[in-house]
Order: sequence, then structure tokens, then C-alpha cells
Amino acid sequence: MTALTVTLAAAAAAALLNIWLSIRIGAVRRALSISVGDGGNESLQRRMRAQANFVENTPFVLVLIAALELADAGDGWLAYVAAAYMIGRVLHGFGMDGGNWGWGRMIGTLVTMLVLLGLAVVAALVAAGVM
Repeated sequence: MTALTVTLAAAAAAALLNIWLSIRIGAVRRALSISVGDGGNESLQRRMRAQANFVENTPFVLVLIAALELADAGDGWLAYVAAAYMIGRVLHGFGMDGGNWGWGRMIGTLVTMLVLLGLAVVAALVAAGVM
């Protein structure tokens, strides 16, 4: 049986990041007494989109990591790619607040796209028997 240690670690990190993003939303909700929706508040909208964007991209990353790990195609580098993705998502989360952290959104987006593209290319090459 394959342990899928990189996948398990990445999924655990993703769960913790999702909780962190939820807590950040809750903090704005409490401060502004907005229970449902976004109340038209840009700060809340930004934090909600940061979490939604995370939820939109992370399943693809986790599936690709798991598939590559099952195919024995990620020895040595897959954990670093997973870590880079998680760091990028933290930067994106802070960057979505704007202000001094605004650069984090751009870096986080770039890291996300590069990780998705890289994992997809490697998965396609493995599927084609090239790797």
C-alpha cells in the first residue's frame, strides 16, 4: 500500500489554510456585524474571494499531487512544489487585503498558476509514458 505522504501533508496543510482563511473572514464579519453575505463591504468581499479562490484551485493541485505520487513520479521534488503552492496561497490571502501586502496577491497568483501548469504538464508526460 502506498502511503501518499506528500498528498497527506499537502491535504493537511490545505485544511489548515482553509480554516485560517475562514477565521480571517469571520474577523471582518464580527467587526462589521455582517452575518450573511458581504454587506457590500470591500474588505469582506476581498477575504471571501481569497478563500473562494483557494477552494477553486486547491482540489486540482491535490489531485495532481496524489496522481503523481501514485505513479511514483514525484520523488524528491513533489513536496517542494506542494510547499511552494501553500506559501503562495498564504501570500495571496494576505495580498487580497491590499495595502502593503498587495504584492502578495500577484506572487500568490503566479505561484498558483505555475504549480498548476507544472503539475499538469508532468502528469500528461507521465500519462503519455514519456516520464
